[in-house]
Amino acid sequence: TRKAIYKNLTAWQRVQLSRHPDRPYTMDYIKAICGDTFLELHGDRGVKDDKAMVGGLGKIGDQSYMFVGQQKGYNTKTRQYRNFGMANPEGYRKALRLMKSAEKFGLPVVCLIDTPGAYYGIEAEERGQGEAIARNILEMTRLKVPIIVLIIGEGASGGALGIGVGDRVLMLENTWYSVISPESCSSILWRSWDYKEQAAESLKLTATDMKKLKLIDEIVKEPVGGAHSNRAKTFEIVKSKITSHYDDLKKLSPKALVKLRMEKYADMGVFNG
Repeated sequence: TRKAIYKNLTAWQRVQLSRHPDRPYTMDYIKAICGDTFLELHGDRGVKDDKAMVGGLGKIGDQSYMFVGQQKGYNTKTRQYRNFGMANPEGYRKALRLMKSAEKFGLPVVCLIDTPGAYYGIEAEERGQGEAIARNILEMTRLKVPIIVLIIGEGASGGALGIGVGDRVLMLENTWYSVISPESCSSILWRSWDYKEQAAESLKLTATDMKKLKLIDEIVKEPVGGAHSNRAKTFEIVKSKITSHYDDLKKLSPKALVKLRMEKYADMGVFNG
């Protein structure tokens, strides 16, 4: 019965699952995958250390990786500390600094996406939120090392895209990836949050929809009941996916990596010339 229920979830139910309070966050994955080898790196060398964006060096087996991702909080206090996983411009600049360091030392980059969006406060705009995200997208398209992107929870708007350009983009089964959240979409189109379920269906934001539209490369199956129902198994699945995709990507030269990545994104969507 449980299998049957979780196989036929609506888009809105998947959105709710992606926000489950017991669902593992970025640091949970990193600690489980890397153990004691993880070394967190801080700051953007400009403004401050953004607590909503975390990153650092970690090892899977003998291979070092640069991990970058948004981190949400576990309770009211830590949610405020992490700004609910909504990064400021300095968070994206920190992420870019880490990715550039990875490129310098020839290390693959793993991005874990889980954010309701980039922070939208006045101070974020004053410090160039749009430019920071745009700069990351530009720099990530031409980074000369493999980039593996995993959507582990919410993938909303430019907040997700700021660390979302990769050679391989994977989505966990019960996650979503979209230009806008269903609630915001509903409030813009219908001037009310009451149509969020309808908006979720129309936005085509589930992993299945994204795969159909060829915007992601693979759907990563979760244990029955979602990632939070068997965290250890989820970590094991994600770890094996990272290593198998890296094994494929490391065979390519830096020039070929960049060329294929550029082509991958240039081929997305439809337009009339």
